[in-house]
Amino acid sequence: MLPIYWTSLDKKGNSNLSEQKAVLSKSLELLSAYDVVVLGDREFCSTKLGNWLAERKVYFCLRQKCDTKILSENEVYQELRDYGLKPGIKLFINDRQVTKKTGFGTFNVACKWKRNYREFKTKDPWYILTTFEDIDTAIISYKKRFSIEEMFRDFKSGGYSLEGSKLGAESLTKLIIVIAIAYTSATLQGRVIKKMGIQKYVVRPETKSKYGRRHSAFYVGQHQYHWLCLGQICEKIVDELLQINRRWVKHYKKGKRAREQAMSMLQASLSPC
Repeated sequence: MLPIYWTSLDKKGNSNLSEQKAVLSKSLELLSAYDVVVLGDREFCSTKLGNWLAERKVYFCLRQKCDTKILSENEVYQELRDYGLKPGIKLFINDRQVTKKTGFGTFNVACKWKRNYREFKTKDPWYILTTFEDIDTAIISYKKRFSIEEMFRDFKSGGYSLEGSKLGAESLTKLIIVIAIAYTSATLQGRVIKKMGIQKYVVRPETKSKYGRRHSAFYVGQHQYHWLCLGQICEKIVDELLQINRRWVKHYKKGKRAREQAMSMLQASLSPC
């Protein structure tokens, strides 16, 4: 997930429809050569926004609140939470009027409540307003929204402590530009490290549980610089220690080869075209 456009709001709380449309208009213009899917959490639940995107032939998945009303087959409005969704169940509501407001056409709603597994329990189901014609495409697309949350975490507590800067709008925008460049670089480097299969040398090994959170590409890329610098600083000390105990020489050589690969890749990326 890489940032390409943003704006500052002179207020606290959620954005409104006009603010959302202003940012999306510019973003869609920048991405006009691509097929775009707009993913939004419950801040972006407006059917007006959905209608605006549909008019522009843009795919979207916008999470809805549980009290959103749907016109049922018997012409009665029913809240989404009354559809009887339970953990492990999914439902696709096709071509229905959403909310009692008229003039916005009809939408599809993909509903899914993730199955409970041992101690892992999902508190709420997903209700996704979408232009996709099947539930699997809608759910798979919406899942990608969590890389946005991952980026926000990296910008804040996970990497750059953006909120702690306490800067005004203009200075904050300049800082975000610098962070966006650094974030993009670290993320791309991290992806290469993962592809090379040397991630385990760069960061602490991940949990073997398939439900454990994986290290982001940014996390790996950011730690790569520390890992390379530390390797150079401590190389002489490590060599001396290995003379005392040869037991770990084989493992050290593997790590050293991984470091050489990473350094070679980094130097290649920094070379002028």
